[in-house]
Amino acid sequence: MTTFVDRVELHIAAGTGGHGCASVHREKFKPLGGPDGGNGGRGGDVVLVVDQDVTTLLEYHHGPHRKAVNGRPGEGGHRSGKDGTDLVLPVPDGTVVLDGRGEVLADLVGHGTTFVAARGGRGGLGNAALASPRRKAPGFALLGEPGEVREIVLELKTVADVALVGYPSAGKSSLISVLSAARPKIADYPFTTLVPNLGVVTAGATVYTVADVPGLIEGASEGRGLGLEFLRHVERCAVLVHVLDCATLESDRDPVSDLDTIERELAQYGGLEDRPRLVALNKTDIPDGQDLADIIRPDLEERGYRVFDVSAVSRQGLKELSFALAGIVEEARAARPPQEATRIVIRPRAVDDAGFTVTREADGLFRVRGEKPERWVRQTDFHNDEAVGYLADRLNRLGVEEELLRAGAREGDGVAIGAGDDAVVFDWEPSMVGGAEMLGRRGEDHRMETPRPAAQRRRDRQAQRDEALGTYEEFNPFEG
Repeated sequence: MTTFVDRVELHIAAGTGGHGCASVHREKFKPLGGPDGGNGGRGGDVVLVVDQDVTTLLEYHHGPHRKAVNGRPGEGGHRSGKDGTDLVLPVPDGTVVLDGRGEVLADLVGHGTTFVAARGGRGGLGNAALASPRRKAPGFALLGEPGEVREIVLELKTVADVALVGYPSAGKSSLISVLSAARPKIADYPFTTLVPNLGVVTAGATVYTVADVPGLIEGASEGRGLGLEFLRHVERCAVLVHVLDCATLESDRDPVSDLDTIERELAQYGGLEDRPRLVALNKTDIPDGQDLADIIRPDLEERGYRVFDVSAVSRQGLKELSFALAGIVEEARAARPPQEATRIVIRPRAVDDAGFTVTREADGLFRVRGEKPERWVRQTDFHNDEAVGYLADRLNRLGVEEELLRAGAREGDGVAIGAGDDAVVFDWEPSMVGGAEMLGRRGEDHRMETPRPAAQRRRDRQAQRDEALGTYEEFNPFEG
């Protein structure tokens, strides 16, 4: 038997970007043909996609850990690594994505709706992409960035136009079975329905969906019974139908008190005050049931409810109820604002935004935060001095050194780039301001320069001899 799961915690990890390659082209008669290391491939994303064939989150309940494919590293010969394949996770229509703090990240409604839950890391640049007039043969490459790792919560909220609410065994599943082609499990004991059942109803030219919400009893909004697990499935509905059992055998219950109890639970749950309500007095095919319906109908109508006598067995009043619901659904659809076209919002960076911040913490540590510095640190191979020099050059050009001086940093002070335990901490040396340019020239290889003509080389050698001879004559102690 398939189990219904409508809330799961999912641990997802996007793919890590592939490392760049440090390679020098070599072939016969051309031993140093220049850097030819390719770039690493991008890590795969984790993407949630609404699939109309998926109705439960059971798959993720059994497998809550999901990871996308990593990007492949670059290779010599200017060959870039292959991008990692995106991990596509199908979810039911009406899935809400929340972060660990409970904030909504996305509300996925409509077949094909997608959401990138975790982005893959960038691939590292190879030494061919890092070559420049100053650094003609880099002996290093950049590392690939790690992909995002997140813990998210998926909650399923049933997408239906009408919600049937009421006590267990009030006949909600029976009504859905006769109003639509749905075939839910039906019995006469409490909590028969353990999952929300959906049915499609056609009334004239209007087609709408009906869902029954199981497990609502007194205290449901506080976690008693199963009601709290399923109250979220009422949120998207345009109209609520109170299904009242007019043939209950329990002496301590009556239809009016059942309605009051359910209304209190809905009010405590919140957010449903504006939904129109109808009342369906069910099981009126039983004589005692019809008598009780006649007694309580004036009281309900006095409260402002539209009341319908219905029976799932004799199908009494079902046509009138279905057309009344169709009218309310049409009004709700007409009042719904039209879906706006997707807009692209461009937010340019402020002219005074340096792209990073430098703050001094209580323990005297200077912390550098910013997208670029932190990304550059993640991409640096600290076992390679040339790569460290390249990082220092980039930080200097960005203005990090100047900002540290302005913040009062002195030689030997601790500087951390990044947040928390992932930060890179080092002792700052003011000389790095002047030394970054020297480090920036690392990787130059004069053998890679274009050879000079033979005549030019002879002239240069003669000029060197003349210069040496002139220097000798200038300091000749035997002169005169």
